[in-house]
Amino acid sequence: MSRRFVNQLSDGETVDQIFLASEKQLRTNRNGNLYLQVRLSDKTGSVTAMLWNAHQSHFDGFDNGDYVHVQGASQLYNGNMQILAKQVKKSTDPNIDEADFLTLSNTELETMLARIVEILRGVSDPHLQNLVDAFLIDEAFMKQFRAAPAGIKNHHAYLGGLAEHVLSLLELCLVVGPRYPKLNLDLLLVGAFVHDIGKIRELTYSPDLGYSTSGQLIGHLVQGVQVVDEMISKVESQTGESFPADLADQIRHMVVSHHGTLEFGSPKMPMTLEALALHYLDTLDAKVHHFEKLIEEDPNKESRWTVYHPNIGRKIFKG
Repeated sequence: MSRRFVNQLSDGETVDQIFLASEKQLRTNRNGNLYLQVRLSDKTGSVTAMLWNAHQSHFDGFDNGDYVHVQGASQLYNGNMQILAKQVKKSTDPNIDEADFLTLSNTELETMLARIVEILRGVSDPHLQNLVDAFLIDEAFMKQFRAAPAGIKNHHAYLGGLAEHVLSLLELCLVVGPRYPKLNLDLLLVGAFVHDIGKIRELTYSPDLGYSTSGQLIGHLVQGVQVVDEMISKVESQTGESFPADLADQIRHMVVSHHGTLEFGSPKMPMTLEALALHYLDTLDAKVHHFEKLIEEDPNKESRWTVYHPNIGRKIFKG
């Protein structure tokens, strides 16, 4: 049987596939019976599966991050696709093609990273240039940056998603920055590079996506400032000079304010031109990418409109 990816599933279709498992839970329904709920993913998206009349053995039979063999049927329920499973068990197939579960190929990622390096090498301010170099020559950091997602569900929620998001944001800065001459483009580019850098510590991604304990307790905004401060200390050690305190504070401010408002988790609202521009460009890239994914994964394949999405309060016109 040829593989059917998540975004190809239609209502009432027989499912007999291997998926990547995450977010498994053993839950109780209103009648007191147990059922297994698990998130199933491949390179095109994810879907929730339920195994009714489950037992502890079903839950213990695989771990988050395992490949699982699922048999059952797809069902359109309240506008969302789900899988009613008859079987969910750890796969023993030795011929699993990992490319089926990677949204971005290694070649795509290497091309993105090369472009990120090219853009950042164009920063001319000597202090910011030293900071950029400290990041780029740190092999342990770059390995994490290359692999990290930018989120768990809403946007760029896959391995390499952080690099893809950062590159898109850097390209936006190059387009928008020159339109506003009073913007410090070097500072804006560095802010775009480091704004979500805390996600390398907030999130777990080996290979299933989740939150680390420190990520839950602290969050990526604070963790991002920690990473920036560590790199600034490294620059000072390497150069023997103090990094300008005012410049360091502006970078920190861009990290902590990029969500834009207090209710969205920013401890400070943007108070510099660069922080303001970064917030809106970051929001633009995240929202457009989220809409694209909702359109791509929409189960109403024949409709010109997606299903209604309560979290954004609307349907989306596909065109």
